[in-house]
Amino acid sequence: MGIDYGKLRLRATLTGHRGWVSSVVFSPDGTILATAGEDETVKLWDVKTGQLITTLTGHRGCVFSVAFSPDGTTLATASRDETVKLWDVKTGQLITTLTEHQRWVRSVAFSPDGAVLATAGGDGTAKLWQAKTGHLITTLREHGWAVFWVVFSPDGTTLATATADGVVELWEAKTGHLITTLDGHEDLVVEVAFSPDGSLLATSSHDETVKLWQVKTGHLITTLTGDEDFSFGALAFSPDGTTLATASEDGTTKLWQVKTGHLITTLTGHRHIVGSVAFSPDGTTLVTASFDATVKLWDAKTGHLITTLTEHKHTVRSVAFSPDGTTLATASHDSTAKIWQVGD
Repeated sequence: MGIDYGKLRLRATLTGHRGWVSSVVFSPDGTILATAGEDETVKLWDVKTGQLITTLTGHRGCVFSVAFSPDGTTLATASRDETVKLWDVKTGQLITTLTEHQRWVRSVAFSPDGAVLATAGGDGTAKLWQAKTGHLITTLREHGWAVFWVVFSPDGTTLATATADGVVELWEAKTGHLITTLDGHEDLVVEVAFSPDGSLLATSSHDETVKLWQVKTGHLITTLTGDEDFSFGALAFSPDGTTLATASEDGTTKLWQVKTGHLITTLTGHRHIVGSVAFSPDGTTLVTASFDATVKLWDAKTGHLITTLTEHKHTVRSVAFSPDGTTLATASHDSTAKIWQVGD
């Protein structure tokens, strides 16, 4: 029997940030939650108790992105201050600071084997680093515009980057050589995601489209469009890769059949932009977080609303499921993060 998300209850409200909390990320084993945002700090929390473990200080600008290494021992943080920092999760000590970017750093990602760290910067470059030493491997200089996203394919062989001018590029992760350019968007690419098997790449843009690409050939498979004058933003593949969820500025989220590009259903109910979406690990449930200060959980098969979480007081910017699916974390502009637990 699956998890009953109708029984989701608030376990803890995490306070201490002085400003927006823009991201929540679980450690690979689900025991630690990292929160980051406007106040230039990253906080690590014990998921079971909701207690603060430590506060990571040192950035001199808001923290845009955080990522745990696959083994959970290292945390990477990317900031407006033009740096990336690597931290020892167990001790909270700073390992090293990566300073090669010349403008803000928007995105960080570890390779699946944990050996390489990729970073995306406002200086028009993406960079590959040895995760263990912080040594710069190579700089990907093909971009003329700010790079907003770096994402590794599930097998770690390919890196996708996305830029402010709508260009998406695929690179050999091992060598940094450009494989192909996915040219088709006409505006800022907001988010990119590989399908679970790595065969497809989904890209959403301010040009009011979502595109599905074949990774092996770089060919455009289909273009998904919604209502006019509303851009797409957050997106996520279901764990089995059959469904794609796309969030829109009009407050709706659409579920698409990946194989055909057919629209399955449109989830309505939010009264403002949906800024974050995530499937539960078992694929049965979709969570959506909105600027209307609410979080909604939906049956991913039927599109029926399961429950609405209303305890945040401002924009909910980020949501994440724990690896086992029993816990949900939410981050808000009300300066808090919240941990929700499935229980009786």
